[in-house]
Amino acid sequence: MTDYPTLYLSIGGTNLSNEGRDAVNVINPATGETIGSVPHATAADLDAALDNAAKGFKSWRNTPADKRAATLNKAAALIRERAGEIAVSLTLEQGKPLAEAKGEIIYSAMLLEFYAGEIKRIYGRTLVRPEGQRVEVQYHPVGPVAGFAAWNFPALNVMRKIGGALAAGCSTIVKPSEETPATGLALVQALIDAGVPGDAVQCVFGVPDDVSRHLLASPIIRKITFTGSTAVGKHLAKLAADDLKIATMELGGHGPVLVFDDVDIDKTLDTMVAAKYRNAGQVCVSPTRFLVHESKFEQFRDGFIARAEKIKVGNGMDEGTQMGPMASERGPDGIARKIADAVEKGAKLGTGGERIGNQGYFYQPSVLSEVPTDAIIMNEEPFGPIALINPMAGEEAMIEEANRLPYGLAAYAWTNDPARRRRLAAEVEAGMLAINSAGVSAVDAPFGGVKWSGYGSEDGREGVMACMVPKTVHES
Repeated sequence: MTDYPTLYLSIGGTNLSNEGRDAVNVINPATGETIGSVPHATAADLDAALDNAAKGFKSWRNTPADKRAATLNKAAALIRERAGEIAVSLTLEQGKPLAEAKGEIIYSAMLLEFYAGEIKRIYGRTLVRPEGQRVEVQYHPVGPVAGFAAWNFPALNVMRKIGGALAAGCSTIVKPSEETPATGLALVQALIDAGVPGDAVQCVFGVPDDVSRHLLASPIIRKITFTGSTAVGKHLAKLAADDLKIATMELGGHGPVLVFDDVDIDKTLDTMVAAKYRNAGQVCVSPTRFLVHESKFEQFRDGFIARAEKIKVGNGMDEGTQMGPMASERGPDGIARKIADAVEKGAKLGTGGERIGNQGYFYQPSVLSEVPTDAIIMNEEPFGPIALINPMAGEEAMIEEANRLPYGLAAYAWTNDPARRRRLAAEVEAGMLAINSAGVSAVDAPFGGVKWSGYGSEDGREGVMACMVPKTVHES
């Protein structure tokens, strides 16, 4: 077995072990075995992190743009160099196949490189005024940022919390998930090794509610950024509102996929089946509700089932594995309950619906069809390897169902009709829409949702500007 790294808190550039601190075990989801333990920050640790963040903000915001950009680019290069090593840690603690893990880490480096470039593209503007008057719009870093990252993408979620903030000139305190701590900690260490001051980027762990309440109660923190469930996002938004802190919320989704009768069904299936079972379906933008024109429904359903049954499920460390385990015990249990409820209400189970083996948290790639809208799984994010496929009468019915839920993160559509594409872009309620593609994420494009899927953006220019505030200077 490959060694799992020793974990610590990174506060003010000092690595603090679990000595004298509570600790929680990290579990390998492929085996159910304990592979390490992560220390919890004490109240004193969090106070020290806050004090450091205040000092780090003053120094980092005044670091010349060229130097900040060079430092972030150096950190990205270190992440690329260490990608193989970090990927092993990621797979051991989260479960996804090693190739997916490495791809996620490289993507994180690419995002940091983009952010480094944006440092030199933070432009203000001068407004038109009569002679003797001047009005200038400037942008300034908001201040210290507290970031809370989810476990499903242990590298990318952490980079989204700290990369844009550092590019804007803010200091950061990030709390990766205690279930997947090593990956985020490795990215923070790479930033420090590249020259980001230890008081400008810090990493803490602990009981999530305790840490968030402590950090958000402090006036030092001026912005919160969070990836996770809608329920927790609402809770954190309320805490942030008490001090009117700026917030970015990247929350849950229930991605609709509109499949029309004018497309190549096999091509659509080849693309979307792979997207559905990526990371065992534990993806906030995962395609979930497949709304298929009734004339193509049976062909699409049968083709989906056939492809799902060919997916190789196994330990992410094993060569050839296409889908790893779910990340924790609650994953298979939750999916099983939702599938049972749907079948009881009349849905048809085409394949899957069972755990695999008696070790780890493996679950079969599953397909439900003709799922009634009152089934729990049609209304709550399943966050697992399950596809829901329903026949639809046409475009109007598809759009109505796509917009029925309060979620609006990612949506997908497959059609060759140019006019319909424009209508869908205008009418589908989502922060991101992929047409004839499964890709909704790019380092230079904003990533975020609407309605219960949150507000604010990460990635792209917007990911940096979300950590800045405008100031208008009127001069005579």
